[in-house]
Amino acid sequence: MKKRTRRLAAGLMVPLMLALALCACSGVKEENAGEVEGGGSKPITLRIMWWGSQARHDATLKALDQYTKNNPGVTFEPEFQSFDGYQDKLSTQSAGKNTPDIFQMDAAWFNDWASSGRLEDLSSIPAANIEKSLLETGTYENKLYAMPLGNNAWGMVYNKTIMDSLGVKPPETWDEFFAMARDLKPKLAKDQYLSRDLTADGASYMSYQLSMGKGFSMSKDGKFHYDETTWKEWMNKWAELRKDHLVSPPDVTVSDKGQDAQMDLLIQEKILLRGAHAAEFGGFDALKPGVLALTTQPRGTVAGGWLKASMYWSVSPNSKYKEEAKKFIDWFVNSDEAGAILSTSRGIPVSKTVASSLKPKFTDVDKSALGLIDQVSKDGVPFDPGPGSKGGWANFSKEYDNITQSIMFGKLGIDEGWDQIVELSKNLG
Repeated sequence: MKKRTRRLAAGLMVPLMLALALCACSGVKEENAGEVEGGGSKPITLRIMWWGSQARHDATLKALDQYTKNNPGVTFEPEFQSFDGYQDKLSTQSAGKNTPDIFQMDAAWFNDWASSGRLEDLSSIPAANIEKSLLETGTYENKLYAMPLGNNAWGMVYNKTIMDSLGVKPPETWDEFFAMARDLKPKLAKDQYLSRDLTADGASYMSYQLSMGKGFSMSKDGKFHYDETTWKEWMNKWAELRKDHLVSPPDVTVSDKGQDAQMDLLIQEKILLRGAHAAEFGGFDALKPGVLALTTQPRGTVAGGWLKASMYWSVSPNSKYKEEAKKFIDWFVNSDEAGAILSTSRGIPVSKTVASSLKPKFTDVDKSALGLIDQVSKDGVPFDPGPGSKGGWANFSKEYDNITQSIMFGKLGIDEGWDQIVELSKNLG
Protein backbone atom coordinates (compact mmCIF):
# COMPACT_ATOMS: atom_id res chain seq x y z
CA MET A 1 0.00 0.00 0.00
CA LYS A 2 2.87 2.32 0.90
CA LYS A 3 4.65 1.57 -2.36
CA ARG A 4 1.49 2.39 -4.31
CA THR A 5 1.13 5.75 -2.47
CA ARG A 6 4.73 6.69 -3.20
CA ARG A 7 4.30 5.82 -6.89
CA LEU A 8 1.12 7.93 -7.05
CA ALA A 9 2.84 10.94 -5.40
CA ALA A 10 5.79 10.67 -7.74
CA GLY A 11 3.46 10.47 -10.71
CA LEU A 12 1.64 13.60 -9.61
CA MET A 13 4.86 15.61 -9.07
CA VAL A 14 5.85 15.49 -12.74
CA PRO A 15 2.73 17.22 -14.16
CA LEU A 16 2.68 19.60 -11.19
CA MET A 17 6.27 20.72 -11.82
CA LEU A 18 5.51 21.01 -15.54
CA ALA A 19 2.47 23.17 -14.82
CA LEU A 20 4.47 25.48 -12.56
CA ALA A 21 7.15 25.82 -15.19
CA LEU A 22 4.58 26.69 -17.85
CA CYS A 23 2.99 29.28 -15.56
CA ALA A 24 6.35 30.91 -14.95
CA CYS A 25 7.10 31.04 -18.68
CA SER A 26 3.69 32.41 -19.60
CA GLY A 27 3.77 35.23 -17.01
CA VAL A 28 0.70 34.02 -15.12
CA LYS A 29 2.48 34.91 -11.85
CA GLU A 30 3.14 38.50 -12.97
CA GLU A 31 2.96 40.81 -9.95
CA ASN A 32 -0.26 42.74 -10.21
CA ALA A 33 -1.13 45.65 -7.99
CA GLY A 34 0.65 44.11 -5.04
CA GLU A 35 -1.12 40.75 -4.94
CA VAL A 36 0.58 37.88 -3.13
CA GLU A 37 -0.24 34.30 -2.32
CA GLY A 38 -3.32 34.01 -0.14
CA GLY A 39 -5.03 37.09 -1.58
CA GLY A 40 -3.26 39.60 0.68
CA SER A 41 -1.41 42.75 -0.31
CA LYS A 42 2.21 42.78 -1.32
CA PRO A 43 4.16 44.85 1.23
CA ILE A 44 5.36 48.10 -0.32
CA THR A 45 7.31 51.11 0.90
CA LEU A 46 6.39 54.60 -0.25
CA ARG A 47 9.08 57.26 -0.16
CA ILE A 48 7.55 60.55 0.94
CA MET A 49 9.21 63.96 1.38
CA TRP A 50 8.07 67.28 2.81
CA TRP A 51 9.35 70.49 4.39
CA GLY A 52 8.16 72.28 7.50
CA SER A 53 8.47 72.82 11.21
CA GLN A 54 8.99 70.14 13.85
CA ALA A 55 5.28 70.31 14.68
CA ARG A 56 4.44 69.44 11.07
CA HIS A 57 6.99 66.62 11.06
CA ASP A 58 5.57 65.10 14.22
CA ALA A 59 1.96 65.28 13.00
CA THR A 60 2.85 63.81 9.61
CA LEU A 61 4.77 60.91 11.13
CA LYS A 62 1.76 60.09 13.32
CA ALA A 63 -0.47 60.13 10.25
CA LEU A 64 1.89 57.80 8.40
CA ASP A 65 1.86 55.39 11.34
CA GLN A 66 -1.94 55.40 11.38
CA TYR A 67 -2.13 54.72 7.65
CA THR A 68 0.19 51.75 8.08
CA LYS A 69 -2.05 50.44 10.89
CA ASN A 70 -5.03 50.74 8.56
CA ASN A 71 -3.07 49.24 5.66
CA PRO A 72 -0.47 46.84 7.11
CA GLY A 73 1.10 46.19 3.72
CA VAL A 74 2.11 49.84 3.29
CA THR A 75 5.05 51.41 5.08
CA PHE A 76 6.82 54.71 4.50
CA GLU A 77 10.34 55.99 4.08
CA PRO A 78 10.00 59.64 5.20
CA GLU A 79 12.33 62.50 4.34
CA PHE A 80 11.76 65.92 5.85
CA GLN A 81 13.66 69.17 6.35
CA SER A 82 13.27 72.95 6.55
CA PHE A 83 12.17 74.86 3.45
CA ASP A 84 15.71 76.11 2.80
CA GLY A 85 17.36 73.82 0.27
CA TYR A 86 14.23 71.72 -0.30
CA GLN A 87 13.67 72.80 -3.91
CA ASP A 88 17.32 72.20 -4.81
CA LYS A 89 17.19 68.72 -3.29
CA LEU A 90 13.95 67.86 -5.09
CA SER A 91 15.31 69.13 -8.42
CA THR A 92 18.48 67.07 -8.01
CA GLN A 93 16.41 63.97 -7.28
CA SER A 94 14.26 64.65 -10.34
CA ALA A 95 17.30 64.99 -12.59
CA GLY A 96 18.48 61.58 -11.38
CA LYS A 97 14.96 60.10 -11.77
CA ASN A 98 15.01 59.43 -8.04
CA THR A 99 12.10 61.62 -6.93
CA PRO A 100 10.16 60.22 -3.94
CA ASP A 101 6.84 58.53 -4.69
CA ILE A 102 5.01 61.36 -2.91
CA PHE A 103 6.46 64.80 -2.30
CA GLN A 104 5.37 68.22 -1.15
CA MET A 105 5.03 70.76 -3.97
CA ASP A 106 4.92 74.55 -3.84
CA ALA A 107 2.76 76.81 -6.02
CA ALA A 108 5.81 78.74 -7.21
CA TRP A 109 7.30 75.66 -8.90
CA PHE A 110 4.12 73.93 -9.99
CA ASN A 111 3.72 75.14 -13.59
CA ASP A 112 7.30 74.28 -14.44
CA TRP A 113 7.07 70.76 -13.00
CA ALA A 114 3.68 70.02 -14.54
CA SER A 115 4.61 71.27 -18.02
CA SER A 116 7.84 69.27 -18.06
CA GLY A 117 6.13 65.94 -17.30
CA ARG A 118 7.56 65.55 -13.81
CA LEU A 119 4.19 65.10 -12.06
CA GLU A 120 1.64 62.29 -12.17
CA ASP A 121 -2.02 63.01 -13.02
CA LEU A 122 -4.05 63.01 -9.78
CA SER A 123 -7.44 63.77 -11.34
CA SER A 124 -8.87 60.44 -10.14
CA ILE A 125 -8.59 61.45 -6.47
CA PRO A 126 -12.03 62.48 -5.07
CA ALA A 127 -12.20 66.24 -4.58
CA ALA A 128 -15.90 67.12 -4.32
CA ASN A 129 -15.46 68.78 -0.91
CA ILE A 130 -12.56 71.04 -1.96
CA GLU A 131 -12.97 74.60 -3.23
CA LYS A 132 -12.66 74.71 -7.00
CA SER A 133 -10.39 77.75 -6.85
CA LEU A 134 -7.89 75.84 -4.71
CA LEU A 135 -7.94 72.86 -7.05
CA GLU A 136 -7.33 75.14 -10.02
CA THR A 137 -4.00 76.24 -8.54
CA GLY A 138 -2.80 72.63 -8.84
CA THR A 139 -4.27 72.10 -12.32
CA TYR A 140 -2.37 72.19 -15.60
CA GLU A 141 -4.09 71.73 -18.98
CA ASN A 142 -7.28 70.54 -17.24
CA LYS A 143 -5.54 67.83 -15.22
CA LEU A 144 -4.83 67.90 -11.49
CA TYR A 145 -1.14 67.37 -10.81
CA ALA A 146 -0.91 68.81 -7.29
CA MET A 147 -3.46 68.21 -4.53
CA PRO A 148 -3.81 71.27 -2.26
CA LEU A 149 -3.40 70.50 1.42
CA GLY A 150 -4.38 73.67 3.24
CA ASN A 151 -5.88 77.14 2.93
CA ASN A 152 -3.28 79.84 3.39
CA ALA A 153 -2.61 83.57 3.26
CA TRP A 154 0.51 85.76 3.12
CA GLY A 155 0.89 88.23 5.98
CA MET A 156 3.32 88.91 8.83
CA VAL A 157 4.17 87.30 12.15
CA TYR A 158 5.28 89.67 14.90
CA ASN A 159 6.40 89.66 18.52
CA LYS A 160 3.20 90.79 20.23
CA THR A 161 4.72 90.66 23.72
CA ILE A 162 7.46 93.14 22.92
CA MET A 163 5.24 95.41 20.84
CA ASP A 164 2.61 95.50 23.58
CA SER A 165 5.31 96.42 26.11
CA LEU A 166 6.35 99.30 23.83
CA GLY A 167 2.74 100.43 23.41
CA VAL A 168 2.68 99.97 19.62
CA LYS A 169 0.69 97.92 17.14
CA PRO A 170 2.07 96.35 13.96
CA PRO A 171 2.17 98.75 10.99
CA GLU A 172 -0.88 98.73 8.73
CA THR A 173 0.74 100.61 5.82
CA TRP A 174 4.21 100.76 4.30
CA ASP A 175 4.53 104.39 5.37
CA GLU A 176 3.87 103.30 8.96
CA PHE A 177 6.31 100.41 8.54
CA PHE A 178 9.25 102.58 7.48
CA ALA A 179 8.44 105.24 10.08
CA MET A 180 8.23 102.61 12.83
CA ALA A 181 11.62 101.18 11.88
CA ARG A 182 13.07 104.59 12.68
CA ASP A 183 10.93 105.55 15.67
CA LEU A 184 11.30 102.25 17.57
CA LYS A 185 15.06 101.85 17.27
CA PRO A 186 15.98 104.10 20.24
CA LYS A 187 13.74 101.92 22.44
CA LEU A 188 15.36 98.65 21.34
CA ALA A 189 18.65 96.96 22.16
CA LYS A 190 21.72 97.75 20.08
CA ASP A 191 21.42 94.60 17.97
CA GLN A 192 17.60 94.63 17.83
CA TYR A 193 15.48 96.04 14.97
CA LEU A 194 11.91 96.20 13.76
CA SER A 195 12.86 94.18 10.66
CA ARG A 196 15.75 92.58 8.92
CA ASP A 197 16.93 94.22 5.70
CA LEU A 198 14.46 93.18 2.99
CA THR A 199 16.48 94.48 0.04
CA ALA A 200 17.03 90.98 -1.32
CA ASP A 201 13.75 89.42 -0.14
CA GLY A 202 11.82 88.67 -3.34
CA ALA A 203 8.52 87.79 -1.64
CA SER A 204 8.48 91.01 0.37
CA TYR A 205 9.24 93.08 -2.71
CA MET A 206 6.46 91.30 -4.62
CA SER A 207 4.06 92.19 -1.79
CA TYR A 208 5.23 95.82 -1.95
CA GLN A 209 4.76 96.07 -5.72
CA LEU A 210 1.36 94.41 -5.44
CA SER A 211 0.33 96.87 -2.75
CA MET A 212 1.29 99.77 -5.03
CA GLY A 213 -1.23 98.57 -7.61
CA LYS A 214 1.42 97.24 -10.02
CA GLY A 215 0.52 93.55 -9.82
CA PHE A 216 2.83 90.60 -9.23
CA SER A 217 6.47 91.09 -10.22
CA MET A 218 6.59 87.46 -11.42
CA SER A 219 3.54 85.82 -13.00
CA LYS A 220 2.76 82.64 -14.88
CA ASP A 221 2.65 84.36 -18.29
CA GLY A 222 6.46 84.32 -18.18
CA LYS A 223 6.83 88.03 -18.93
CA PHE A 224 8.91 90.59 -17.05
CA HIS A 225 6.66 92.56 -14.69
CA TYR A 226 9.06 94.38 -12.38
CA ASP A 227 8.09 98.05 -12.22
CA GLU A 228 11.17 100.30 -12.39
CA THR A 229 9.84 103.20 -10.30
CA THR A 230 8.44 100.91 -7.59
CA TRP A 231 11.58 98.75 -7.51
CA LYS A 232 13.95 101.69 -7.15
CA GLU A 233 11.74 103.23 -4.49
CA TRP A 234 11.92 99.96 -2.51
CA MET A 235 15.70 99.72 -2.87
CA ASN A 236 16.22 103.34 -1.81
CA LYS A 237 14.00 102.91 1.27
CA TRP A 238 16.14 100.02 2.49
CA ALA A 239 19.40 101.74 1.57
CA GLU A 240 18.42 104.66 3.80
CA LEU A 241 17.46 102.38 6.71
CA ARG A 242 20.68 100.43 6.27
CA LYS A 243 22.81 103.59 6.24
CA ASP A 244 21.22 104.75 9.49
CA HIS A 245 21.64 101.30 11.14
CA LEU A 246 17.89 100.86 11.49
CA VAL A 247 17.76 97.31 10.05
CA SER A 248 19.93 94.25 10.58
CA PRO A 249 23.41 94.47 9.01
CA PRO A 250 23.94 92.48 5.77
CA ASP A 251 25.96 89.69 7.41
CA VAL A 252 23.26 89.21 10.05
CA THR A 253 20.50 89.37 7.43
CA VAL A 254 21.97 86.58 5.29
CA SER A 255 22.42 84.36 8.38
CA ASP A 256 18.66 84.38 9.00
CA LYS A 257 16.86 81.07 8.53
CA GLY A 258 13.12 81.02 9.06
CA GLN A 259 11.74 78.73 11.82
CA ASP A 260 15.20 77.58 12.82
CA ALA A 261 15.46 77.72 16.62
CA GLN A 262 19.03 78.99 16.47
CA MET A 263 19.05 81.04 13.24
CA ASP A 264 15.63 82.71 12.95
CA LEU A 265 16.12 86.40 13.82
CA LEU A 266 12.50 86.71 15.00
CA ILE A 267 12.83 83.75 17.37
CA GLN A 268 16.12 85.20 18.64
CA GLU A 269 14.31 88.53 19.21
CA LYS A 270 16.76 90.40 16.99
CA ILE A 271 13.81 91.54 14.86
CA LEU A 272 10.17 92.10 15.80
CA LEU A 273 8.37 90.99 12.65
CA ARG A 274 8.77 89.15 9.36
CA GLY A 275 6.71 88.01 6.38
CA ALA A 276 4.95 84.69 6.94
CA HIS A 277 2.09 82.52 5.77
CA ALA A 278 -0.81 81.66 8.04
CA ALA A 279 0.09 77.96 7.79
CA GLU A 280 3.54 78.67 9.24
CA PHE A 281 2.24 80.17 12.45
CA GLY A 282 2.05 76.87 14.31
CA GLY A 283 5.76 76.31 13.68
CA PHE A 284 6.64 79.80 14.90
CA ASP A 285 4.46 79.47 18.00
CA ALA A 286 6.02 76.11 18.86
CA LEU A 287 9.41 77.85 19.05
CA LYS A 288 8.08 80.82 21.05
CA PRO A 289 4.77 79.81 22.65
CA GLY A 290 2.25 82.58 23.34
CA VAL A 291 4.60 85.40 22.32
CA LEU A 292 3.81 85.90 18.63
CA ALA A 293 0.77 86.96 16.61
CA LEU A 294 -0.28 87.36 12.98
CA THR A 295 -1.24 90.43 11.01
CA THR A 296 -1.67 91.43 7.37
CA GLN A 297 1.08 92.68 5.11
CA PRO A 298 1.34 96.49 5.04
CA ARG A 299 -0.90 98.23 2.53
CA GLY A 300 0.02 100.74 -0.14
CA THR A 301 -2.74 102.00 -2.39
CA VAL A 302 -4.24 98.50 -2.15
CA ALA A 303 -3.69 95.34 -0.07
CA GLY A 304 -0.34 93.58 -0.32
CA GLY A 305 -1.33 90.07 0.78
CA TRP A 306 -2.53 87.07 -1.20
CA LEU A 307 -4.46 83.84 -0.77
CA LYS A 308 -3.06 80.48 -1.84
CA ALA A 309 -2.95 76.82 -1.03
CA SER A 310 -0.39 76.30 1.73
CA MET A 311 1.29 73.49 -0.22
CA TYR A 312 0.44 70.38 -2.20
CA TRP A 313 1.10 66.65 -2.47
CA SER A 314 2.35 65.49 -5.86
CA VAL A 315 3.28 62.03 -7.12
CA SER A 316 6.24 61.06 -9.24
CA PRO A 317 5.38 59.68 -12.70
CA ASN A 318 8.29 57.28 -12.16
CA SER A 319 6.77 55.76 -9.01
CA LYS A 320 6.16 52.01 -9.04
CA TYR A 321 3.21 52.54 -6.73
CA LYS A 322 1.23 55.40 -8.27
CA GLU A 323 -2.21 54.05 -7.37
CA GLU A 324 -1.24 53.34 -3.77
CA ALA A 325 0.25 56.84 -3.54
CA LYS A 326 -3.04 58.33 -4.79
CA LYS A 327 -5.01 56.20 -2.35
CA PHE A 328 -2.86 57.57 0.49
CA ILE A 329 -3.39 61.19 -0.65
CA ASP A 330 -7.15 60.62 -0.77
CA TRP A 331 -7.06 59.42 2.85
CA PHE A 332 -4.72 62.24 3.90
CA VAL A 333 -6.94 64.97 2.45
CA ASN A 334 -10.48 63.62 2.72
CA SER A 335 -10.69 61.52 5.89
CA ASP A 336 -11.72 62.85 9.29
CA GLU A 337 -9.27 60.36 10.80
CA ALA A 338 -6.29 61.98 9.08
CA GLY A 339 -7.69 65.43 9.80
CA ALA A 340 -7.86 64.70 13.53
CA ILE A 341 -4.17 63.73 13.52
CA LEU A 342 -2.85 66.46 11.23
CA SER A 343 -5.10 69.25 12.50
CA THR A 344 -3.80 72.52 10.99
CA SER A 345 -0.16 71.49 10.55
CA ARG A 346 -0.46 72.42 6.86
CA GLY A 347 -3.02 75.16 7.28
CA ILE A 348 -6.79 75.00 7.55
CA PRO A 349 -7.74 71.70 5.84
CA VAL A 350 -8.97 72.05 2.25
CA SER A 351 -11.79 69.54 2.66
CA LYS A 352 -14.87 71.40 3.88
CA THR A 353 -16.10 68.39 5.83
CA VAL A 354 -12.74 67.84 7.55
CA ALA A 355 -12.40 71.54 8.39
CA SER A 356 -15.93 71.56 9.78
CA SER A 357 -15.24 68.54 12.00
CA LEU A 358 -12.08 70.20 13.38
CA LYS A 359 -13.41 73.70 13.99
CA PRO A 360 -14.73 73.03 17.54
CA LYS A 361 -11.25 71.80 18.46
CA PHE A 362 -9.31 74.70 16.97
CA THR A 363 -6.60 76.01 19.28
CA ASP A 364 -5.75 79.69 19.68
CA VAL A 365 -2.98 79.15 17.13
CA ASP A 366 -5.46 77.68 14.64
CA LYS A 367 -7.86 80.56 15.23
CA SER A 368 -5.04 83.04 14.60
CA ALA A 369 -4.23 81.39 11.27
CA LEU A 370 -7.90 81.37 10.29
CA GLY A 371 -8.14 85.00 11.35
CA LEU A 372 -5.35 86.03 8.97
CA ILE A 373 -6.96 84.07 6.12
CA ASP A 374 -10.27 85.82 6.81
CA GLN A 375 -8.59 89.25 6.90
CA VAL A 376 -6.68 88.71 3.67
CA SER A 377 -9.73 87.28 1.91
CA LYS A 378 -11.51 90.64 2.25
CA ASP A 379 -9.37 92.36 -0.36
CA GLY A 380 -6.36 90.15 -1.05
CA VAL A 381 -5.82 88.49 -4.42
CA PRO A 382 -5.31 84.84 -5.46
CA PHE A 383 -1.62 84.02 -5.58
CA ASP A 384 -0.02 83.85 -9.02
CA PRO A 385 2.36 80.86 -8.98
CA GLY A 386 4.76 82.49 -11.43
CA PRO A 387 6.59 80.93 -14.38
CA GLY A 388 8.72 78.51 -12.37
CA SER A 389 12.06 78.01 -14.10
CA LYS A 390 10.66 78.03 -17.63
CA GLY A 391 11.90 80.44 -20.27
CA GLY A 392 15.07 81.47 -18.47
CA TRP A 393 13.41 82.35 -15.15
CA ALA A 394 15.57 79.92 -13.15
CA ASN A 395 18.70 81.80 -14.16
CA PHE A 396 16.92 85.15 -13.70
CA SER A 397 15.90 84.32 -10.13
CA LYS A 398 19.40 83.18 -9.23
CA GLU A 399 21.06 86.25 -10.72
CA TYR A 400 18.39 88.54 -9.24
CA ASP A 401 19.33 87.26 -5.78
CA ASN A 402 23.01 87.90 -6.51
CA ILE A 403 22.31 91.43 -7.75
CA THR A 404 20.09 92.45 -4.83
CA GLN A 405 22.52 90.98 -2.30
CA SER A 406 25.33 92.92 -3.96
CA ILE A 407 23.25 96.09 -3.53
CA MET A 408 22.65 95.20 0.13
CA PHE A 409 26.37 94.70 0.76
CA GLY A 410 27.18 98.00 -0.95
CA LYS A 411 29.04 96.43 -3.87
CA LEU A 412 26.57 97.60 -6.51
CA GLY A 413 24.57 100.77 -7.02
CA ILE A 414 20.78 100.71 -7.31
CA ASP A 415 20.67 102.16 -10.85
CA GLU A 416 23.38 99.78 -12.03
CA GLY A 417 21.53 96.90 -10.38
CA TRP A 418 18.34 97.80 -12.22
CA ASP A 419 20.20 97.95 -15.55
CA GLN A 420 21.57 94.44 -14.93
CA ILE A 421 18.09 93.13 -14.09
CA VAL A 422 16.65 94.62 -17.28
CA GLU A 423 19.48 93.03 -19.26
CA LEU A 424 18.68 89.67 -17.67
CA SER A 425 15.02 90.09 -18.60
CA LYS A 426 15.93 90.14 -22.29
CA ASN A 427 16.65 86.40 -22.09
CA LEU A 428 13.20 85.56 -20.75
CA GLY A 429 10.35 84.05 -22.70
